[in-house]
Amino acid sequence: MVRAGELTDSDLVARRLGMMKEITVASPAYLDRYGTPRTPDDLGGHRMIGFVSSRTGRPLPLEFTRDDKVIEVALPASVLVSGADTSAAAARLGLGLCQAPRYRFAEDLASGALIEVLADFAPTPLPLSVLYPSSRQLSPRVRVVIDWLVETIAPRLA
Repeated sequence: MVRAGELTDSDLVARRLGMMKEITVASPAYLDRYGTPRTPDDLGGHRMIGFVSSRTGRPLPLEFTRDDKVIEVALPASVLVSGADTSAAAARLGLGLCQAPRYRFAEDLASGALIEVLADFAPTPLPLSVLYPSSRQLSPRVRVVIDWLVETIAPRLA
């Protein structure tokens, strides 16, 4: 299985594929209504799409980096979501600022449906790892899939 984020202890072996760059986006309609923030200090009066953590059951704050320090900003949420597709759809509808891996928004950025904001304060990259059982005899099928993931995904994340 492939997991994004920091891994908790488990009996599985983890092989890091790379780090996914994250970005902050909003729709043009949202930015017309609330303004385009230039720094995290400009976020007063803004709204976010609240992505609910499966671990805590609470919305995750937006995360920014400034001078190698992580800044977490909890804004009022227009909507709470638990899925990445729903979060992206809510962003396209103009419901707030949204953070997710850059690849998720490639088409939206290219079409202009979403605009990257606060690029100089990008969130911390998210680790992406493949997990598999820690048995001595890894099945050939599992080994082929792991090798394929390393060969195809890791270079794209570099």
